[in-house]
Amino acid sequence: MRSTRTPRAVVIGAGAGGLAAAAVLSRRCETHVFERASTPGGKMRAATVGDRTIDCGPTVFTMKWVFEALFAAAGAAFPGNLKLTALDVLARHGWRDGARLDLFADEARATAAVGEFAGAAEAERFREFCRSARRKYEVLRDPFLRAPSPSASRLAFSRSPLDLLALDGFSTLWSALERHFEDPRLRQLYGRYATYTGCSPFAAPATLMLIAHVEQEGVWAVEGGMAALAREMEAAGANNGARYHYDRPVAEIIIEQGRAAGVRTTDGEEIRAEIVVLNADVAALRAGLFGADAVRAAPGGIKGPRSQSAITWATLAEASGFDLSTHTVFFSDNYRAEFDAVFARGTPPATPTVYAFAPDRPGGGTGPEPVFLLINAPAGARLSEEEINACRMRTFEHLSRCGLTLTHASETTEVQTPETFAERFPATEGALYGTAGHGWMSAFQRPATTTRLPGLYLAGGSVHPGPGVPMATLSGQTAATAALAACGSM
Repeated sequence: MRSTRTPRAVVIGAGAGGLAAAAVLSRRCETHVFERASTPGGKMRAATVGDRTIDCGPTVFTMKWVFEALFAAAGAAFPGNLKLTALDVLARHGWRDGARLDLFADEARATAAVGEFAGAAEAERFREFCRSARRKYEVLRDPFLRAPSPSASRLAFSRSPLDLLALDGFSTLWSALERHFEDPRLRQLYGRYATYTGCSPFAAPATLMLIAHVEQEGVWAVEGGMAALAREMEAAGANNGARYHYDRPVAEIIIEQGRAAGVRTTDGEEIRAEIVVLNADVAALRAGLFGADAVRAAPGGIKGPRSQSAITWATLAEASGFDLSTHTVFFSDNYRAEFDAVFARGTPPATPTVYAFAPDRPGGGTGPEPVFLLINAPAGARLSEEEINACRMRTFEHLSRCGLTLTHASETTEVQTPETFAERFPATEGALYGTAGHGWMSAFQRPATTTRLPGLYLAGGSVHPGPGVPMATLSGQTAATAALAACGSM
């Protein structure tokens, strides 16, 4: 007789992938989420500086269709209680020579801005660049981003030779940008998109140009920050009965009769389940952090370096001299040297590119405001306090040379380093995006959400389709869908 008992699912980790998996699984399963931190979101976290809170992880909300699909699959409406505001200026960019360029959400305005910045010929090249980025996105969206596992052969059979040629997959992002733009500043601007996946633009594939189109489709400000998105994703699962257990690390994935059968927490409690979804870096599974028996389920992963890490500062300050946008980037003078330092020498760059997030903008800036600063840094770095202070000094000197002065209005500054991230996300060495996606095959070498161990599924930025909040969310929904299909077939 077929059992009518409601199946049980356990999700390890409440990052974007785990929250997405729980939201979907909870419609058909008794679902429990175990998280070692005290709040949901994983890398989507906020810090308190002075009397304000500010995102200290992902700050850019894009690919809204991913979340619309997730909430629909969870039986909820999106955006729910979230308040989203579409940004007119996607990002502002500055250089030490005083040059500035705003990229607008409206492509016509963006083209005009590029023309004023770099000339009419470069504006026409920008139009062609936008067409090429859009084509790459359209070719990859359904057969790759939405597919349950990475497959070069599936992509080849699903697309025409012209589509595959348009991907330009054998070129590096930088070499493609050299063909598209003559102005080195525009190459630098769009080369930065490689860092969205933790890569160097000099080694990452040209397909990452599609990120430019993703942003052109829309960037939104989230009231309350990305941590508010995490809470709304949590609520989508809770409304279906999912239960969330914070400050409850999982010590082991229980394996019986050749399949995942539940988890054992660090306090010794066993929770049996037909479905286990692991929302953690694959390296943690491979390192035996979820039990020696579970190691055999760990996929081999990409053969390559770890992705980059970061050094960040979250502070309350008065900004002057440069009109910040919500997202502002101050570029270094020597981009290649910056990535040589991070990936070849394993040191923070001497003159870093600085990303500044100012959530009160536009419209803010009349007094002390929260500001989050980020520079690229190598994974695995163990920096002394003296070295961190030296990085801070170089960062603020570079901002000053670009025209921005930050006067601290609070003694509270939260600093994050590669070592901080390594402690927060075990087995990663502080790498924020899994393995660096260098080389044309890297995207197809990411582990799938299914594993060789029945009942165990993977989610998060280290698995297919890749890093970033929308991608991790896709992985969680894909893992949940595959798990429910397998559970139904049993």
